[in-house]
Amino acid sequence: MSHILHRSLRQTLPLAATGHGVRIVDTAGKEYIDASGGAAVSCLGHGHPDVLRAMHEQIDSIAYAHTSFFSTTVAEALADQLTSRAPAGISHVYLVSGGSEAIEAALKLARQYFVEIGEPQRRHFIARRQSYHGNTLGALAVGGNEWRRRQFAPLLIDVEHVSPCYEYRDRRAGESPEAYGARLAAELEDAIERLGGENVIAFCAETVGGATSGALPPVPGYFRRIREICDQHGILFIADEVMCGMGRTGTLHAVEQERVAPDLMAIAKGLGGGYQPIGAVLVGEKIISALTAGTGFFQHGHTYIGHPVACAAALAVQKVIERDDLLAAVRRQGAGLRERLTAAFGEHPHVGDIRGRGLFLACELVADRTSKEPFDPGLRLHARVKAEAMARGLMVYPMGGTIDGRRGDHVLLAPPFIVTDADLDEIVSRLAASVDAAIAAVCALDSETMES
Repeated sequence: MSHILHRSLRQTLPLAATGHGVRIVDTAGKEYIDASGGAAVSCLGHGHPDVLRAMHEQIDSIAYAHTSFFSTTVAEALADQLTSRAPAGISHVYLVSGGSEAIEAALKLARQYFVEIGEPQRRHFIARRQSYHGNTLGALAVGGNEWRRRQFAPLLIDVEHVSPCYEYRDRRAGESPEAYGARLAAELEDAIERLGGENVIAFCAETVGGATSGALPPVPGYFRRIREICDQHGILFIADEVMCGMGRTGTLHAVEQERVAPDLMAIAKGLGGGYQPIGAVLVGEKIISALTAGTGFFQHGHTYIGHPVACAAALAVQKVIERDDLLAAVRRQGAGLRERLTAAFGEHPHVGDIRGRGLFLACELVADRTSKEPFDPGLRLHARVKAEAMARGLMVYPMGGTIDGRRGDHVLLAPPFIVTDADLDEIVSRLAASVDAAIAAVCALDSETMES
């Protein structure tokens, strides 16, 4: 019996023993293709020698130094690497241990910025429904997933939520993608008007929607208009690229493709590729200038921020991505994965949408392709897909509640950047068999229920 409080107390998990490349092997000797990078984390796959070497060297040098006493050479080098490749206006990096911590730090930085410049009345954040920004209380409050928020609602700060950019379901007949984006931007303007622009701290959004909504890409021009609206009201724009960033969509930062620059940006997952827990907030120069001219410090901190071994791992991951031109590989293999998914599911009666960017793609599953009607959430189709995939030695990232936190199912794919054509063939073949088996099972259950 395990004494770990696992995510599920009703499930016995296999024990991961070894990992190499895109594969993990459990203690029973069964091999799994990691087609989701865990949770879009393992961008270089498992056991990369360059990253392991960098970690060993750092441990031999110094494994830990508290940031209230010291900085370290490796943390400084990582910050240099990140800022030199960051969107315009980013000048500093705040190093943390993961995505939720990064969002929490970004929220507090945004609030402190306005206190420092003499606008302490600003107290509101605006985010989007069906967003996911993390599981700590601040991140959960900004996030818009009702299933995750519901039981903790009394503990959460009030956050205004507007519509996500969900083109598959929400763009109207005859409405162009650009017009749809403009309509969403107008909704944000309305929310700012209700709250009073002088009272709003920031708008927070995933550049490409992640786990909750399934790789939702923005429509053309959407984020450019969002940036304009934020600037008109002096509101900060916080980009959450914890899942979609650090090369996952084919550029180092997903916002590059939107031709905008955020004031704060949260990154994690692909930053360190899973070799150590690490995340960061990329911070705009105007925020740093305000803090420098004011109190001179950021009123925040954790014990393990800037951890030297984590920084060494992240720096090695980023150097490998550059050296091996893996952003080009993401674009190339992402196109290949999309082609294979379209061939397998493009006419599938229960796959309504194939979407995403680069090696960050998802399939939305539907009971009826024409009406886009989702499956009954009680059937838990997403969980069945995951079980069928694991039985076939395939790791994918399915999720339920895609539409509103209760209805809808999707399967997210985020394989390592080193994935080969042969790997992609096997991933899609096993996924197709898993989806068909899961749907057959739920349809049989549904028929039995109707008969009884």
